[in-house]
Amino acid sequence: MDKRFFNIFPGLTEEKAISLLETPLEELENKSERYVAASHLVNFPSDRSINALIKTIKDTNPVLEHKIARRKAIETLGRLNVKSALPTIRACLSDADCYTVENAVWAIGELGTEDQEIMAEIAQLLEKPNQTYRLIIQVLAKFDYKPAITKIQQFIESDDEPIASAAIATVCRLTGDYSQMTKVVKFLEHSSVNARRACIQDLIDAKYYQSIPNIAKCPVSMVFRLRAIRLLAAAGIPKGEMKFAKIEPFLDLVICDRPHDLELVHEYDQTPALEFVINELYSTDFGRCYLASKTLLDVYPEVAGAALIATFAESAHNDYGAHYHVVKLLGWLKYVDAYDLLVEALHNTAPQFQKSRGAAALALGNLGDEQAIPLLKETISNTRIFDLKYACLLALKELGDNQTAELFVDDSDLLIQAKAKNMI
Repeated sequence: MDKRFFNIFPGLTEEKAISLLETPLEELENKSERYVAASHLVNFPSDRSINALIKTIKDTNPVLEHKIARRKAIETLGRLNVKSALPTIRACLSDADCYTVENAVWAIGELGTEDQEIMAEIAQLLEKPNQTYRLIIQVLAKFDYKPAITKIQQFIESDDEPIASAAIATVCRLTGDYSQMTKVVKFLEHSSVNARRACIQDLIDAKYYQSIPNIAKCPVSMVFRLRAIRLLAAAGIPKGEMKFAKIEPFLDLVICDRPHDLELVHEYDQTPALEFVINELYSTDFGRCYLASKTLLDVYPEVAGAALIATFAESAHNDYGAHYHVVKLLGWLKYVDAYDLLVEALHNTAPQFQKSRGAAALALGNLGDEQAIPLLKETISNTRIFDLKYACLLALKELGDNQTAELFVDDSDLLIQAKAKNMI
C-alpha cells in the first residue's frame, strides 16, 4: 500500500488525535478537527487508536461534522485492516447516510469476510435507492458472491457508465462467460473520462489480458494505463498466460506517451488559437490534454516551444498535470533552450510531480544532448520508481548508451529486468 500521503498532519500526535475524537463536538474550537483526527489515526495502529475509532463510529450524533468523522473512522479501520471492527462496521450497512454505507462496504471489502450473511446484506443494498452501486458491485465481485448475479444484471444497461462497466465485468467473472467483456473494452473510447478510468479498473479486476493494447491507447493519464498493464502482467506472466514480449511494445507506448499513439476521443471543429490550445493542457480530462499536445506538434511546431516556456513560468511549474505535458512536448519539439528546465524536472522529487521525472528523462533523450547521459545514469541508479527507471533506459538508448541496461538484468522488478535483457 502507498503510504506517502498518510501522514499529512505531521505535528499531530496519537494522543492529541484521540483527544480530539473524544472531546464533545461543541467544545472543539474547530469542529472539522474530528475528521482530521479520524484520518490521522491511520498512522497509529494501537489498541487505543482502534478503540477511539470504534467509539466514534458507535456515536450516531447526526451533526454533519461528526457524520463526516464517522465515515472517516470507518475508512481508517479498513485501511488498518482491523478485523475486530467488522461487527461495528457491518452495523453501518443499514445507516441512513449513503456515504457512511459506502465507506462500510469498502471497509468490509478491505477486511475480507467469508460470512455469507454479510455478503447477502451487501447484495441487498443493490435494491436500495441512492447507493454507491459501482462500489457495492466491485466488493461482491471481490468476494466472488455468485448469489448476487441476478441483482447485478439489472445494472448492465445503466445510464451511469462506470456502474454499467462494473456490472458487465462482474457478471462475466461470476458466470465465467467473458463474451460480453468487449462491451467493457468499448468504454475505453467513451467521451467521459470517468467512464474510461472506471473501465480500466474493471479490466484489471477481470484479468482481461487481451485488453492491454486497448488500454495502452486510451486517452487517460499514463498513471492509470501503466498501473493496469503492470497489474495484468504481474497476474499473467507468472502463470504463463502471457509473455513479456507481447506486452513490451505497449509498455513502451505508455511510457513514451505520445499523443499520436492514442485513440483520441475529442476533436476540434476548427483549428483553435494557440492560446486556447495551451490552456487545454491544464484540463483535468487528459483526453483534452492529449488532443492539445497533438495540435501543438502538428499545427504550431515553430511557436509552441516559446509558448510552453512562457506558460511553464506562469502556471505549469505549479500544476502537476500541465507540468507533465509541457515537459514531454519540449522534448518532442527538440527545444534545446529547455535543457536546464528538463534537468530540474528530472530531479524534482515532490510526489505530485513524480510522473514528470520520467517525462523529463525521455525529453532529455529526445533533445539528443549527450551531457544528459551521466544525469540519467545517476537517476536510474538511485530510484525505485518504475516508470522513471523504464524511461531512463529508453532515454539512454536514444542517446547511444546501450551499456547501462546491463546493470539491470537482475533488477527486483521483473518488467525492468526483462526490458534490460531485451536492450542488450
